[in-house]
Amino acid sequence: MATTYPTGIRIYNLFPRLLGPMSRWIEHLGRIKDMEFDWVFVNPFHYPGFSGSLYAVKDYYRFNPLFLSRPEADGWREFGRFIRAAHDLSLKVMMDLVINHTAIDCELTRTHPDWYLHEADGRIKSPSCIDPADANKVTVWGDLAEIDNSGSPDRQALWDYWNRLVQTYMEAGIDGFRCDAAYQVPGELWEYLISAARSRGPVLFFAETLGATEEKIVEIARSGFEYVSNSSKWWDFTAEWCLKQHDMTRKYTASVSFPETHDTPRLSQESGGNPEICKQRYLFAALFSTGLMMPIGYEYGFRRQLNVVHTMPADWEDPGYDLTGFIRQVNKLKAGYRIFNEDNPTGLIGSRNPEVAVLKKTSLDDQQSAWLVINKNPHCPQHIRLNAQTSPEHAKGISELSLDKSPSPLRLESQAAKLEYL
Repeated sequence: MATTYPTGIRIYNLFPRLLGPMSRWIEHLGRIKDMEFDWVFVNPFHYPGFSGSLYAVKDYYRFNPLFLSRPEADGWREFGRFIRAAHDLSLKVMMDLVINHTAIDCELTRTHPDWYLHEADGRIKSPSCIDPADANKVTVWGDLAEIDNSGSPDRQALWDYWNRLVQTYMEAGIDGFRCDAAYQVPGELWEYLISAARSRGPVLFFAETLGATEEKIVEIARSGFEYVSNSSKWWDFTAEWCLKQHDMTRKYTASVSFPETHDTPRLSQESGGNPEICKQRYLFAALFSTGLMMPIGYEYGFRRQLNVVHTMPADWEDPGYDLTGFIRQVNKLKAGYRIFNEDNPTGLIGSRNPEVAVLKKTSLDDQQSAWLVINKNPHCPQHIRLNAQTSPEHAKGISELSLDKSPSPLRLESQAAKLEYL
């Protein structure tokens, strides 16, 4: 089937601490491509502050020693080899852009203290958050320093610094930026950076927006981002919030789904090592929205959560199972139909079986429809009788489905094909 529509991004998150030197990153590119991903996203690889956290950047222009082949290696040269190897396989490379904070021991805190927020006593402020369940519990990230992108008295110089940073990595071959905690950066700054970047050439911007208010998500979406993150990973296939959020954001931009991220517990661990649940959540994420992202190790049922401070190559696990063939098939399916490459109208259809969710998707051009029939109970097989409202006309007389061959199957009926993942 000829592709006559833009395909959504299918991102493989290569978590650098789990692999170590960049030469080992290259070793994984072939299998990433074989699974039908088209983007590789790498978390921060910059020189870190004293905590060692990937997200506590001390120097944006030096590389973390953990990712160099030897201490005296030229990081830029090794990074260039990785990008060329990815491009040779037609894989695009996305990096994290962290501009809402730096490491507390970043040189910029000394050379440009007015770029930062300050406490009442003059100390540079560290970001914090309040536990929504208990306002007395406050977490302060003491290894970080909070940037004042909105009110700095030297704001234009600060913004120009970020602009040069984006330019430098575009010149190094970076194709896109995943913008960490994008909602903590003013939309006006994103407009400035995105506009300047696109004046230099094609580049993609993906906003990480988990935890943002609807108002902030809309602001970010209107700032020029092609993608924002959605929260479908946490949906129970029943509550209204997920589809409401999806309908709200799709008016402004596309979104990215995922079955887990580097910030969440491993689904394999949460499910007790059940590959069928991991298959279901991956397939659902792939078909729900335009973009898709999966972290390294999901395909093998890894159970140790990735950690931005402590994960090391020794944490590579023996596979609990191997989903690479399944993931390849799903990614190929996603790429093959327009309806699965856009954020389109999606709604729940009433089901007489409360353990079964029926989702209907309609393409933006009204030419394709798909029904997703989901077993919500991971411990019990289910049966559903389809009626005129839920049964697609092209389904050749199918009137009922038995979801009974695995603990948590998802079956898809699309306008072009009948597919079963059981």
